[in-house]
Amino acid sequence: MTPTPPSDTQVLAYLFAISLAVTLIVYVLRGFTILSFLPGGVLNLLILLSIAIGIAYGVQKTRRY
Repeated sequence: MTPTPPSDTQVLAYLFAISLAVTLIVYVLRGFTILSFLPGGVLNLLILLSIAIGIAYGVQKTRRY
């Protein structure tokens, strides 16, 4: 018996968690000046990516089938 593929909601949840974790790690490391060479635009892009994936996850989770 083959396993069922993950649903769209589960995939978006994983993507949201990963993007949020990467954003927080970069934000903290940039605050400690370990990643001070990164421009602010990269951090803004990561924040916007996390927000966009979070909105997509919220829409997918509340969608009726």
